[in-house]
Amino acid sequence: MTAVIRTDKLTKFYGSHRGIVEVDVDVQKGEVFGFLGPNGAGKTTTIRLLLDLIRPTSGKAFVFDIESSADPAAIHRRLGYLPGEFALYDRLTGGQTLEYFGNLRGGVDRAYQARLIERFDLDPSRRFREYSKGNKQKVGLVAALQHKPELLLLDEPTAGLDPLVQQTFFSLLREAVADGGTVFLSSHILSEVERSCDRVAIIREGRLVRVDRVDALRDLAHHQVELRFSGEPPADEFKKLAGVSDIEVEDHLLRLRVFGPITPVVQAAARLGVTDFLSREPSLEETFLAQYGREAAEVK
Repeated sequence: MTAVIRTDKLTKFYGSHRGIVEVDVDVQKGEVFGFLGPNGAGKTTTIRLLLDLIRPTSGKAFVFDIESSADPAAIHRRLGYLPGEFALYDRLTGGQTLEYFGNLRGGVDRAYQARLIERFDLDPSRRFREYSKGNKQKVGLVAALQHKPELLLLDEPTAGLDPLVQQTFFSLLREAVADGGTVFLSSHILSEVERSCDRVAIIREGRLVRVDRVDALRDLAHHQVELRFSGEPPADEFKKLAGVSDIEVEDHLLRLRVFGPITPVVQAAARLGVTDFLSREPSLEETFLAQYGREAAEVK
């Protein structure tokens, strides 16, 4: 596969303040890549470095095999970008704003633009200052999508969108990839990354902590397990098992959390005469919070 985005120890400091530190990512052609982390983790800094809106303190970024600071105009011609804070000319209507961006691109397919406006249920006749946060975001998304770019760089793209519009947005992402596009999407909302991305990089305090496929990330998290026994639950037997924590006993019910493989718990439960077994697979959000919680506990 071809790397559309590649960074090499990409680092940015704002004076003495940390932006990002030695970030190494590669985004392959045709994938939806999620860049996940809490606010202030360094997601927007990374995107702005890719676009050459700011320059790195050290390290390099490449987009389409072009170093970001060498020829940013060549990069910008081939991508669509939605910033985290989308603000434009208050007196222009949504339609005029989209026409302006379309003309900057040398023209766009007006029929496709109209379909995007319809699918997002956007009223293009209203002035930008009259739009709600969600409708401003719709204008930004249409502007990013309307020229059918090879790469979409989207910073918190679902901010302000209601659930139905979010469904439309994710459908359009899948269509963009089916047409040969690539998506780099930053977010702090884990559920949207879980539903839309192929791979995810988790960034925390400016440093990458994990890059993997979405389904593999769940292996970091705990499983919530409930075991029912006919008599007193043998809690001490489960305390001996690796990865087991937070054991609670209530009548004949034993509750616990399992980090890592669940097989030893299943085998022990079968050996000890379990009468009912319930295991709930964690969401990506629980994965994220569980892993960070464990790291914080280990630091303490």
